[in-house]
Amino acid sequence: MCTIKNNSVFFLIIPQLFLVATAAFEETCESDREMEKKCRIHNYKTVKPLLDYFRQVRNELEDKEIKENKLNELNSDLMEKYHEIVKIHEKFMKDAVLLDEYKNKVIKGENELQSCQSKVDKFEYEINSQQNIIVKLKGELADKSTNLENCELQLKSFNSSLIEKDENIKRFSENIQNNTEHQKTLEVQLEKSKTKLINQDKDIQLCQSEIDTLNRTSENIREQHKKIELQLKKSETKIIDKVKENHLCRAEVATFNKTLLNNLIPSSCSPFGDYPGVHEIRVSGVGFFDVLCDSQLAGPGWIVIQQRVGGNESFERDWVRYRKGFGSYRSDFFLGLEKIHRITSLQRHELYIHLVALNGSIYNARYDDFKISDEDSGYKLSLGKFSGTINEDAMRTAENMKFTTFDRDNDTYSDGNCAVQYNSGWWYSNCYNCNLNALYGSNLNWYKRNLLKETIMLIRPKKTMKK
Repeated sequence: MCTIKNNSVFFLIIPQLFLVATAAFEETCESDREMEKKCRIHNYKTVKPLLDYFRQVRNELEDKEIKENKLNELNSDLMEKYHEIVKIHEKFMKDAVLLDEYKNKVIKGENELQSCQSKVDKFEYEINSQQNIIVKLKGELADKSTNLENCELQLKSFNSSLIEKDENIKRFSENIQNNTEHQKTLEVQLEKSKTKLINQDKDIQLCQSEIDTLNRTSENIREQHKKIELQLKKSETKIIDKVKENHLCRAEVATFNKTLLNNLIPSSCSPFGDYPGVHEIRVSGVGFFDVLCDSQLAGPGWIVIQQRVGGNESFERDWVRYRKGFGSYRSDFFLGLEKIHRITSLQRHELYIHLVALNGSIYNARYDDFKISDEDSGYKLSLGKFSGTINEDAMRTAENMKFTTFDRDNDTYSDGNCAVQYNSGWWYSNCYNCNLNALYGSNLNWYKRNLLKETIMLIRPKKTMKK
C-alpha cells in the first residue's frame, strides 16, 4: 500500500514538472523565434522519457488495483469456504451423535441377546441333567426286569418239581393196587408213602407260599415298573416343556432381532429430516434399498420418486425397467413402480410435485392421498385432493389409469400406444394433460401450456390430525 501511495504522489509531481519545463521553453522560444523548431524538438526529447515513465507508473497502478480486487475476491471466497466448513463440521457432529445413539441401541440389543443366550444355556444344562436321570432310571428298570426274570425261572422249576411229585404219587398208587399179596409190605410202604405225601404236602405248601411271595414280589415289581414309567413320562413332559421354552426363547430372540433391525433401519425418510441425501430404508416385500431424501423443497421427510434436472437419462424404458427403477440420484432417475407401490401401501402418503418453468418460474402441485396398486392391477394411480401454487389440476386425467410403456399398452388411446408416441412411460389416458417423464421440449409440460425444464416428484407419510 505504501508503494501505491508513493507512486500516486510521483504521478502528481510529473505533470507539474512538465508544465514548468514547458513554460521555460516557451519563454526561450519567444526570445528567439528562429530556434522555435529546435526548441520543440528539444522539448519533445526532454519530456518523452517522463511521459514513458508516466505511462509505466499508470500501468503499474492499474495492475495493483486489479491485484487488490482479485485479493478481495479471494478473501470473500475464503470466508464462504470457511462458513461451508463450519456447516459441514456441525453436520458431522450431528451425524456422530446419531451414530452414538445407534451404537447404544445395538449394544443394548447385544446385552439382551446375551442374557437370553444364558437362559438357553441354563435350559440346555437342565435338559442334560434330566436325560442323565432318565438313563439312571432305565438302568434301575433293567435290573428290576432281570430280577423278575430270575423269579419266573424259579417258579418254573418249582412247578416242574410238583409235576414230578404228582407222577410219583400215581406210581405209588398203582403199586398198592397191583401188589395185593404184599399188602402188609405195601401198607408199610403206604405209611411211608403217606409220610412222604405229608412231607410233600408240606413241601407243596412251602412252595405255594414261595409262589405267593413271588407273585407279591412280581406285583410289587410291576407297581415299581408303573411308578418308573410315570416318572419317565413326567421327565419326558418336563423335557418337552424345556424344549418348548427353548424354542420360545429362540423365537423371542429372532423377534427381538427383527424388531431391532426394524428400529435401526426405517421405512421412510422421516428420521433423516435434518440430514437430506441418500439413505438406506427397509420396506416389507422389497427389503433394503437406497432412496434420495429431501428437506429443502417442502419440509423434512420427503422421498424423491422421480427427478428431471439434467436431461441426461432416457425415460423411454420398458415395463421391467420402470418396475425396478433406473437413473442416478445425482441427475435424472425414476425410483421404481414396485418400490413406490410397497411404500404407499404401508400407510397414507401425500405427493408433492416441484415444477420449474423455462422462464425460471417455480410452481408446486400437491395431492393428499397418493398411492399406486400392485403389478397385477397395472400399478393403477390414485391421487386424492389437489392443491398448490399452480392453478390447473393436470394429473387428474391420469387418476385410476394403469401405467403404460412401449411394451405394455394400458391406455385408452384408440389410435395406438401413447408411450410409443411420446417416448416415455406414464399413466396415460387419451393421452395426457401432463407427462413428467416426457422428452425435454414441448412434450414436457403441465396442462400443455407451461413448458418445464425441471420436475421433481416427492412423497411423504400423511400426518393424521388428532381429535
